Amino acid sequence: MEINYGEYVAGLVSKGREAQNVIDGYSQERVDELCEAIAYALTVPETALKFGEMLVAESGMGVAKDKQLKMYSKVKGTWAQMKGKTSVGLVDSNKETGIDTYARPMGVIGAIIPVTNGEATPVVKSLMAIKTRNAVILAPHPKARNTNVAVTDAIRDVLHRFDAPVDLVQAIGPEYVSVECSQQLMTQVDFILATGGTPMVRQAYSSGVPAIGVGTGNVVCIVDETVADELPRVADMLIRSKTFDNATSCSTENNIIVLESVYDEWEKEMAKVGAVLVKEGSADKEKVVKTLWPETPKNHDLNRHIVAQSAGEIARLAGIGAPDGTRLIMVEENGGYGNEFPLTGEKLSPVAGVRKAKDFEDALAKMLCILDYQGKGHSVSIHTKDDARVTKMGEVVPVCKIVVNQPQSLVNSGSWTCGYPVSMTLGCGTWGHNSISHNATWKDLLNFVYVSREIPNWQPSDDELFSEKIKARFA
Repeated sequence: MEINYGEYVAGLVSKGREAQNVIDGYSQERVDELCEAIAYALTVPETALKFGEMLVAESGMGVAKDKQLKMYSKVKGTWAQMKGKTSVGLVDSNKETGIDTYARPMGVIGAIIPVTNGEATPVVKSLMAIKTRNAVILAPHPKARNTNVAVTDAIRDVLHRFDAPVDLVQAIGPEYVSVECSQQLMTQVDFILATGGTPMVRQAYSSGVPAIGVGTGNVVCIVDETVADELPRVADMLIRSKTFDNATSCSTENNIIVLESVYDEWEKEMAKVGAVLVKEGSADKEKVVKTLWPETPKNHDLNRHIVAQSAGEIARLAGIGAPDGTRLIMVEENGGYGNEFPLTGEKLSPVAGVRKAKDFEDALAKMLCILDYQGKGHSVSIHTKDDARVTKMGEVVPVCKIVVNQPQSLVNSGSWTCGYPVSMTLGCGTWGHNSISHNATWKDLLNFVYVSREIPNWQPSDDELFSEKIKARFA
């Protein structure tokens, strides 16, 4: 029997609108009570671990314990940054401009959920929607369909306990999860919050419905000579970041550029924490490349069987020797960039490309070449003691986030030790073909009404507006 996805989605949207009409009348206190209850219930340790284990079993990707930690940081962090903030009614009154600003909901949000973060993203996006008095429909990846329903049911149970409409949060039913259903969803909702692969994000932007989507990640990291005395610390941060949840995050260090003067010592420190370096020109390098990209150089389609697998499993698939306890495979790539050098791109696994650089300027040039191939707009990082180099990167690197002396994937989407907003949707600006440059939060799911009242005339004279220098040029 052929499924009528349009009709199915219309039913979900209709129920979402009914629920949203109810929450539209809620007070700030009522809204915040619901958000607090959801955040608490979904981060109970056994609950968070259960969903992590469920997603690993269903998708075959990632590490359950890391997913539990992700639930703690992202869900609690999302609640912490919205707690006490006004999202209902009057949010600002500016006496100088005579403008009052009122926050209003958008309606029904369509939320596209990636398989890589299918445990925390549904909760974070639900909190964002409820904080702003919207309803949300969660559309998962096919490999996370059952986990998505289970998480959604847990949220709906909280809503029921607090006498709120359960249809504020709905999930695409497992039997309906498909590209076709997601496409229908994106044409019928009021706003799209899309986190996923580039094709899905492009569909969101081309749907005709207002959308926020994110660009492709391919983080490049520089390690310079100024941290020569801190290489153990650098190695610790890199290994923790690059192996967390088997590198499901788009924010892991996919390419590491190390200055020649510290390269050998850096390699030794990385080995101490479980990283294996595959040398340039070795047979093992070709084996790893062909395991990750079976059809290279014809295309750069990543082998789905290696995504978010352990370094040991990838070594086994590639047929290369790796000691017990290997956590990360690093592969030297000192050639060019692009499909003929696929290590340049995103890997979604505990595999990193490594390049040598003569000096910082050479490293920066290599970083720009990598981003020009993939990852422009997303983020980069540097381990350095030279603030002038950080300033230079801020001035010339086409990304929206630069992380300094931190484990990239553990802070890029917000953390307790980083000021970036906690989010599961990282804007990449126009460089990444996105509409925003920041980490999307609940504030991005609001419409604003601006009320104007008369103020004293503030028109300046021409003498105040224009300098004598400019006027002289036209005399």
